[in-house]
Amino acid sequence: MRVSFVKMHGLGNDFIVLDARENALPQFSQATIRALADRREGIGCDQFIILEPHESATCRMRIFNCDGTQVEACGNAARAVGLLLGKPAQIVTSGGTIETRPDAAGISVDMGRPRLEWEAIPLAYPMDTLTMPVGWEELEQPCAVNVGNPHVIFFVEDNDAIRLDTLGPLIEQDELFPDKINVNVATIEDRDTIRMRVWERGAGLTRACGTGACATAVAAMRRNLTDRDVTVHLPGGPLSIRWKEDGRIIMSGPATEAFRGSFDPADFA
Repeated sequence: MRVSFVKMHGLGNDFIVLDARENALPQFSQATIRALADRREGIGCDQFIILEPHESATCRMRIFNCDGTQVEACGNAARAVGLLLGKPAQIVTSGGTIETRPDAAGISVDMGRPRLEWEAIPLAYPMDTLTMPVGWEELEQPCAVNVGNPHVIFFVEDNDAIRLDTLGPLIEQDELFPDKINVNVATIEDRDTIRMRVWERGAGLTRACGTGACATAVAAMRRNLTDRDVTVHLPGGPLSIRWKEDGRIIMSGPATEAFRGSFDPADFA
């Protein structure tokens, strides 16, 4: 059988999206997902997304990184799926239920409330998540935030100067993080502007990360480095992040459909 897909991206963070809401799909192994995600011999993506029916929401979204591992949430993918659905929607993920709706910036996503407790990140042992007493070479005293996905955030003078391609995997796989970790390096430009880069667990360097932008904004706000409504500039472009007084995070930004096609899973087994 051939499987239809939609190739989409949010600020260059790209996805293969499969819609299984009406017709069931075959199971995809980690090896098959890795082959499909390969940019030379497959379709190419950072994340592989499957939409499934849900009894009380618009749909369920399952998210796999390009290495085939399943993850809890993806903010950019949520915007892409929101665009695909074309109307306000409730989307169930392993990290919780999120709500999307079209807006002037493209798609806004209610990402829910961040988790700040050490055991919710999770960390291997108790410590303050606002200013963690740990470091890796020049990266020290990060903040940890879970926004469906776990993130550790380092505030630095120039995030472009950080060797994230080498420090990212080192920190991602540290024993302090039993579920591994996404690594963000951020520079505060002013009270409403942040520049950041991200190393995503299971995906590496990506051009944008929605949960990373949310986590970084929350970390900056917790440290009183910014106001509660900021623009986060990533290599792929900007996202607007607002941390409401009720604790919920609203992320707004563009999403794009690149092309549609189909494939035979047997070609990638």
